[in-house]
Amino acid sequence: MTYNLKNIYPYSLKMFIITSVAFLSISCENPFAPRLSKDGENSALLSSQESIDGVFANFRYAYSFKDTLVYGNLLESDFIFIFRNYEKGIDESWGREQEMLTTYRLFQAAQSLDLLWNEVFVDVGDTVLRDVARSFNLTIVFNPADIVRLNGIANLRLRKSPTDKKWRIVSWRDESNY
Repeated sequence: MTYNLKNIYPYSLKMFIITSVAFLSISCENPFAPRLSKDGENSALLSSQESIDGVFANFRYAYSFKDTLVYGNLLESDFIFIFRNYEKGIDESWGREQEMLTTYRLFQAAQSLDLLWNEVFVDVGDTVLRDVARSFNLTIVFNPADIVRLNGIANLRLRKSPTDKKWRIVSWRDESNY
């Protein structure tokens, strides 16, 4: 028995395309995007930023999965990062744009990042503006022979948006051992 491939191939290709389009059109959830948690749902990867705990959970998620989109959603448009330049003996800072570029480069260079948030030392403020100082451990694996371990305190100022009710980081003063 012989088959005429010219007649079979176009038909199977058309069926594949039709089936694929039908499947994609009825799918309502993006399988490549993390889900946002809902009350009582422990299996979700992202948390609601309507709580400060949600900001810290999403911060950890962004580092663990090297997700600059999630990380960028944590920062206010007027964000400022402050760090100590020990060589010069002064504090230096940069804005949101430089922070996103620096974080992107870190995410690209690292094989893996493991961020652990520890105890909260300071949590003061009101329902709109809060200052939170929290210790952390960050392990950066560039390759098996190049592993950097940072320990320190992140002093964060967070502001709650009046429009979407989400907390975002306005400033971050880094007090790490690096």
